[in-house]
Amino acid sequence: MLSFVAAVFLLLITPGPGVLSIAGVGSGFGWRAGTGFMAGLCVGSNLVGVMVISGLAALMLSVPWLRVGLLTASVLYLGWLAAKIAFSGSRVGFASAEAAPGFVNGVTLQLINPKAYVVNSALFSGFPFWPGSLMAETLVKFAIINLLWLPIHMAWLWFGVALRRLELPGPAQRAINLAMAGSMLAVVGLALWSQR
Repeated sequence: MLSFVAAVFLLLITPGPGVLSIAGVGSGFGWRAGTGFMAGLCVGSNLVGVMVISGLAALMLSVPWLRVGLLTASVLYLGWLAAKIAFSGSRVGFASAEAAPGFVNGVTLQLINPKAYVVNSALFSGFPFWPGSLMAETLVKFAIINLLWLPIHMAWLWFGVALRRLELPGPAQRAINLAMAGSMLAVVGLALWSQR
């Protein structure tokens, strides 16, 4: 079980669309908007977990036109999000957005987030620790994932809000924007590469 906990921590803490976007929302709109968006990310993450466990994700991804459509939607949305962050001027995050992304945006992001499917597939199909009961193991895994998910994403939200309060010089903020956008584009690139 300790290897599962370590895997959850390492997979969740690494930059991906979810954590980078929560930092961006925090830096652009503050705590209140960030917590609504984060709640959507949490619900979306659990929905992806259910889809992976039930086999629905595998079934959907086995249909070529649907797989291509979902991948296209993911690439377009994540590319738009990366561009929004990269070209947000001298401020970090979603500076030019008129309204803060909310709960529905968080759910949507997770449902088209390739990393969410990869992470959930790895965690639920690997790391067996309760061979006598798959149901009990699955429920415990959900509990562990959520217990680690919340503080990790809260830390990324805090990071975004802290960046907003620092009022860094323009070049430093642009460098952060580009690093966040580059990380998101790397996720998009990995998703495209995995479909070759």
